[in-house]
Amino acid sequence: MAAGAAVASATALLVLAAAAAAVSGLQAINVTTMAFEEGYAPLFGQDNILRSADDRTVSLLLDRSTGSGFISSSMYQHGFFSASIKLPSDYTAGVVVAFYTSNGDVFEKRHDELDFEFLGNIRGKPWRVQTNLYGNGSVSRGREERYVLPFDPTTEFHRYSILWTAAAVAFYVDDVPVREVRRSAAMGGDFPSKPMSLYATVWDASTWATSGGRYRVNYRYGPFVASFTDLALLGCRADDDPIRMVAGGGPRRGCAAAEAALRASDLAVMTVEKQQAMRRFREQNMVYSYCYDTWRYPVAPPECDVVESERRRFKDSGHLRFALRRRGPRRSRGGGAGRAAAARAAASRAAVDLAAAAKKQAADM
Repeated sequence: MAAGAAVASATALLVLAAAAAAVSGLQAINVTTMAFEEGYAPLFGQDNILRSADDRTVSLLLDRSTGSGFISSSMYQHGFFSASIKLPSDYTAGVVVAFYTSNGDVFEKRHDELDFEFLGNIRGKPWRVQTNLYGNGSVSRGREERYVLPFDPTTEFHRYSILWTAAAVAFYVDDVPVREVRRSAAMGGDFPSKPMSLYATVWDASTWATSGGRYRVNYRYGPFVASFTDLALLGCRADDDPIRMVAGGGPRRGCAAAEAALRASDLAVMTVEKQQAMRRFREQNMVYSYCYDTWRYPVAPPECDVVESERRRFKDSGHLRFALRRRGPRRSRGGGAGRAAAARAAASRAAVDLAAAAKKQAADM
């Protein structure tokens, strides 16, 4: 029965990926996924980490006692980091789900970081997605961009990916690049360059996440469950000694070869079609950009590609001048795709319910 559910889940994933590719007009991202134990380990809140029977889906819970998170078993010198994520529904103000790379545990005062942060909201308001990057401890120079999504991220899984090479960083939602930061000499050490681990967490960020802290986490709506599947890590493992690797002036020979292969792959090549899809996404969904926030940065940081048609849509604060006209959530077309997505969602809910019941039973013993 577990094997049948796994096959159904995999089939549904292929249907959803093909549908997303058809909508965007881009080639579907095709990478090898792995089981949790093949590349990850619990980070904190272990009792709030629920793993499916086939170990290919993991759910992180936030309740009154704690949040939870997991970390990659290895650090990576560049790579492609990806997961399909389904976010908590209903009232989620103050909740943050994060999917990011960092080396803060190793390089405490000069850490690098690449972030997807999903910011919860009050009932009836959409989740917002924030991307950010730091290099060499440059936390005083935030590079945040914020978007709303063209779909409901609480009803189905959607893929979120971070591509990091020595030349550029790109953030993807499904198959669409939504942001690219190209390395330049003017950025200096602000471009992430040291080995990083992959993290996924859910936590209480009541002090800032929703309307600057006006709305806090309300645990009557908990536990808040974020589910991750289609876990993918593609890159060169830097397990020897990341500090020594950096002190030695760069990656070892094997990592240099892996880096060259990654930069030459379809994942890293920013085609005209990808650039056009990225422009469309940003025009339709971006609600804040630090590049247009002249209150913080009177002169745009050097990596900003200031687009005049884009700039006119934003205030001096970097926020959108006018509210976006939102369409209804995008639905899969075709009965087969719809049924497959429904089956996938039902299987995911069942797995979480079973794991939660097992956890409760263990707590009562």
